[in-house]
Amino acid sequence: MSETPQHPTGHDDPDVVSVERTIAADPAAIFALLADPAKHPLIDGSGSVRKVRGPTERLKKGAKFGMDMRIGVPYRITNTVVEFEEGRRIAWRHFGGHVWRYILDPVSGGTKVTEEFDMGPSRSRLVLKLMRAAKKNRQAMEETLERLDRQVTGNQR
Repeated sequence: MSETPQHPTGHDDPDVVSVERTIAADPAAIFALLADPAKHPLIDGSGSVRKVRGPTERLKKGAKFGMDMRIGVPYRITNTVVEFEEGRRIAWRHFGGHVWRYILDPVSGGTKVTEEFDMGPSRSRLVLKLMRAAKKNRQAMEETLERLDRQVTGNQR
C-alpha cells in the first residue's frame, strides 16, 4: 500500500498535474531509467535537476536519494521513494510533501508514460498555487517526457 493516493489517469483532482506520452519502448527499459537517480538530470525538463548526490543505487520503495538542484540559487534536496511497483509505477517526495509520480502502461506500439505532480500531500500547497507551480510544472513535465523518449529510443522527434 502506498503512502499517497494513487490517482487514476484522467482524474479531475485539481491538486494533480498530469501529462502523458506514448513511447515506443518496453516498460522495463523506461522503468530502468526512472529507477536510476543518476539518469534524472538527463531527462529533467525543468532544468533544475543538476546531479545526483551520494550513492546511485537503483531505487526501491523507501530508498532515499539526494539531488543537487538549482531554481534561481543552488540547493540540495533529499527524496524518498513512496510508491514502487516494478516496471509499472514509481514516485518520490521530499520534505515539502508533494509527489512526483510516473505510471507506465503497456500499449500497442510501446508504453504510455504518465507523469504526475501531486500537490495534495504538500505542506506548502498555497505557496505552490501562488507560484503557479501547476502551469510551470506541466510545461516542464512535457519536456521531461520528450527527453525520456529520446533517452530510451534515441528518437529526435
